[in-house]
Amino acid sequence: MRIQCVDCGEQMKDWAVRCQCGGILEIKRDLSSLDRDYLLKLFNERLYERGTLYASGVWRYRELIAPELPQDILITRGEGNTGLYSSKSAADYAGIRQLQFKAQSENPSGSFKDNGMVVAVSHGLSLGKHRFACSSTGNTSASLSLYAAWSGTSSYIFAPAEHISAAKISQTAAYGGHLVRFHGTYDDGIHFLEQYADALDLYVCNSLNPYRIEGQKSIIFELAQQLNWSMPDWIAIPGGALSNVSALGKGLEDLFTLGLINKLPRIALIQAEGASPFHRMMQSNDTSLLPDSNPFTRASAMNIGNPPSWKKARHAIQLTNGITASVTDEEIMQAKQIIDRNGIGCEPASAATLAGIKKLRAIGVIDKDEHAVCILTGHLLKDIAALDELYSHDQTSQQAVELTQEQVSIKCY
Repeated sequence: MRIQCVDCGEQMKDWAVRCQCGGILEIKRDLSSLDRDYLLKLFNERLYERGTLYASGVWRYRELIAPELPQDILITRGEGNTGLYSSKSAADYAGIRQLQFKAQSENPSGSFKDNGMVVAVSHGLSLGKHRFACSSTGNTSASLSLYAAWSGTSSYIFAPAEHISAAKISQTAAYGGHLVRFHGTYDDGIHFLEQYADALDLYVCNSLNPYRIEGQKSIIFELAQQLNWSMPDWIAIPGGALSNVSALGKGLEDLFTLGLINKLPRIALIQAEGASPFHRMMQSNDTSLLPDSNPFTRASAMNIGNPPSWKKARHAIQLTNGITASVTDEEIMQAKQIIDRNGIGCEPASAATLAGIKKLRAIGVIDKDEHAVCILTGHLLKDIAALDELYSHDQTSQQAVELTQEQVSIKCY
């Protein structure tokens, strides 16, 4: 295993947030010594673990994630093990044969961030760190504060003062995260941590952290196992900081290299129109990303104008012959209602996946006979304001009645 710079290829001797050249870091592993049949047997056996480290939907795949970390420092809150749900009504809405939702919202803190955070915090603990930090639009902060609390350490959360879900901030505070609210964007918080984390003795857990990416690979490992190691035609994922699509691509590459899957699904990376610098770059075939200085979308988890993992994300799209798309906030909210009414539910950013599949089907990129899986990244209750916006009329328009059989019969029929 080695940690090296995405830009210059320099191998890191000591732990750092970035390479000295400014490039972000990635973990490279030699998989040649791993046996496909052995891994299949091992991963299937671990499905029956209960109350152990390997009952985790992340550490089940430890050999592909972080085998170098000492087992006695690894933490778990039972992350992963999230459901995969088919929905005919959502498939009909999108106009395709089969559509499924991978509900990362069922994680301990309610988002996909837990898959990566449990590995990042474990790595920090292996270095003797006890002060963890992140810049966050909400989900990362909730996840980090949960795992810091669980491991008996401290978390320091840098969160923009505006355009962020109050529910996520409250969740962060509930887990004991030390909040630093600031005027600016997510990107400003990242820049601050890059400059001052070492001086403040903070271990940074943002998507710049390559161990976060390694942990988030487990999402695709678990999906593959749930589908009996047979991939769908498409996997749709929302794009903000772009760590998830980076991890998705890296995990798919691992599975394909090992022969655990025999085809690569195409990735559809969906961004909100108001925060879509990566989509614009890919659409125009530019070689570098032009940041949004003032991004804005109602889907706050995607409200990121300068995604740090764009080079890794580009590799994932190219690897899988994938595509990017942008959708409006209105399209996101319409798709969210479909997911909510299915009894699954999600925060707005997650619904961008269904909106994107519908859009790509409408323009003929996706065929009607294809199978797509949408990654739902965050829980329904992550954005209470969105629920109020969509459904408050359903509550206020209903007048209270006396609890008599006659009155209730009128309401029920």
